[in-house]
Amino acid sequence: MGKIILTGDRPTGRLHVGHYVGSLKRRVELQNSGQYDEIYIMIADAQALTDNADNPEKVRQNIIEVALDYLACGLDPAKSTLFVQSQISELCELSFYYMNLVTVSRLQRNPTVKSEIQMRNFEASIPVGFFTYPISQAADITAFKATTVPVGEDQLPMLEQTKEIVRKFNSVYGETLVEPDILLPDNKACLRLPGIDGKAKMSKSLNNCIYLSDSEDEVKQKIMSMFTDPNHLKVSDPGQVEGNPVFIYLDAFCRDEHFERYLPDYQCLDELKAHYTRGGLGDVKVKRFLNSVLQEELEPIRSRRKEFEKDIPEIFRILKEGSQKAHETAAKTLTDVKNAMKINYFEDMELINQQVEKFK
Repeated sequence: MGKIILTGDRPTGRLHVGHYVGSLKRRVELQNSGQYDEIYIMIADAQALTDNADNPEKVRQNIIEVALDYLACGLDPAKSTLFVQSQISELCELSFYYMNLVTVSRLQRNPTVKSEIQMRNFEASIPVGFFTYPISQAADITAFKATTVPVGEDQLPMLEQTKEIVRKFNSVYGETLVEPDILLPDNKACLRLPGIDGKAKMSKSLNNCIYLSDSEDEVKQKIMSMFTDPNHLKVSDPGQVEGNPVFIYLDAFCRDEHFERYLPDYQCLDELKAHYTRGGLGDVKVKRFLNSVLQEELEPIRSRRKEFEKDIPEIFRILKEGSQKAHETAAKTLTDVKNAMKINYFEDMELINQQVEKFK
């Protein structure tokens, strides 16, 4: 069996640096590693509609925004299949069959679902589509027989639910589906990048993001306004590094060579942290350094994005071709599933012959 990757993003806005360090950068590395036979990258518009059904234009407009971010970061349609979820009707049918293998109480216990419901203030008015999101995700992953799913730490409960569905299906109907493994970022700081306001998660809905497509001035403004240690009021005050968003971002993006270029007073991040901890180092100086580091990382992405923006019809062509390929792959899996479930009535000659004999 080949090694196959499936991952993706909801098109509810432009992608941000949390997406980049949490998954996007790793996807490009995996794509270029030559270790995987197939890579599928999904723009999950159908999932986005589960909590944006009253605002489909928001999802519609962000399809291309996400595709542009993908390409700007280095995802190559010659190496990875980029596709739009809603164009693969087989995913809906797989979700419907999988629903019979999951209980309501099990969905209610899913930590990711619980936190997302709380964040969106759904309470008792949870859209059914959103509630069954883990089942839909299982359909996405299994449709392409993915062996590896590179995602952030917050998706661990979703992947566990997918594994449960795979095991249940295979135990009932026979070995058909592939159980995937999750691939987390190597850098712990990348597991969940906080928002610039110090909130636990960078989120488009919380308006606390640095977007990959932000201009140089926008990035600088956001960094200089970032939440730091609230008790570090004066330069001379000892500062707290743990939980400080500025230092978490430096953990995620900074390398030793950055100090030689932008802050030669220090040789490495540990030295900078030690100085901040004992006092005598101001937040502004640290933020300026972070700005230099982040601008270096984002400038090539911004430049490539501007080039891709010049030919939007080509972006649609890439997505259309990718969606056609994804459809063909998912259709094969759906056939396998229906054969295993014995609902392939018109192709099952054994069943047809049985019925012929029955009614003689």
